[in-house]
Amino acid sequence: MGLDDDIAILATAPVFELFERDALRLLSFAGERRHLDEGELLFSRGEPSDGGYVVMAGTLALIPRRPGEEPVKVSRSGLIGRNALFRQVERPADARATEPSEVMRVTPSVMSRVLREFPDVAAAIHGGMAEELLDLVRGLSGVQERLTRLSPRKR
Repeated sequence: MGLDDDIAILATAPVFELFERDALRLLSFAGERRHLDEGELLFSRGEPSDGGYVVMAGTLALIPRRPGEEPVKVSRSGLIGRNALFRQVERPADARATEPSEVMRVTPSVMSRVLREFPDVAAAIHGGMAEELLDLVRGLSGVQERLTRLSPRKR
């Protein structure tokens, strides 16, 4: 894959779709590539994160904690570990390649460097994440209202 291909894949990945081309170019050079064979484990549940991953080719399955739940499939331009782009977190699931795959790891230090060099991108990410949090709060408030209506009144 060439630089233009990498940039095209990154440009459609969650979070990175907010990046301008020069920021994507820097990310492409600074990100670490890893090839995975079919069945190979990228990381295990409970491990501390070492960054987020963009799927550049192939498909990975995120195996849920609860037995019987279907794995979540992540393919080209998918992002695994958005929070891990910004800080170390515990991995909530196993990630395993379901076919020969390639991922790009973006560490928090690389992400920090890109955001320092491209403050407009940092502002766009901040705005997008703030809006997501507001949507979550609105949704939770709606759930609280419905639960309040369902619960018997105290006398």
